[in-house]
Amino acid sequence: MADREDEGTAPQEEPSRPPLDEDAAWAALVAGYDNEPDPGAAASWPEAENVPADPEPKRPVAPPPPPTRSIVVHPVISGPRDFELVEDDEDAHFVPPEPPPLPDADLTTKFAWIAVLGGPLLLLGFVLFQLDLTWWAATLGVGGFLGGFGTLVARMRTGEDDDDLPGGGAVV
Repeated sequence: MADREDEGTAPQEEPSRPPLDEDAAWAALVAGYDNEPDPGAAASWPEAENVPADPEPKRPVAPPPPPTRSIVVHPVISGPRDFELVEDDEDAHFVPPEPPPLPDADLTTKFAWIAVLGGPLLLLGFVLFQLDLTWWAATLGVGGFLGGFGTLVARMRTGEDDDDLPGGGAVV
């Protein structure tokens, strides 16, 4: 097919419009927000979209069938929902046994925990009391935390010494 330029007719150009003033358009929309439309003005949507405010309810075409008896009578059956609690037996509830005491920590573990908790508390104390943070306080706070944490990690149990318990110590 040949282009329009080949036929000798130039394509039509749209006439240039002035640029739209968006601020003025928005101001006109806001100013006319509560205005009622002029009577006799063209509707902004099709008439089919206009729905009355209180539509009439539709009447059924045929009368509904008469209700039937849908209640089925069953014989009395005793089941789990008929269970009654015995409130006079106070020994029936479960009381867990006392847990075993925690193992005593050795001196190294105690000092490691003091360093892990005490180092940041020392730094926090200097900040809260607005004291000058000296080199020894910063070294003691950061070094105590890192040293205590490293000691606790190095002394963690690997679980290899618990191999003498069959089943991992599970009790049924």
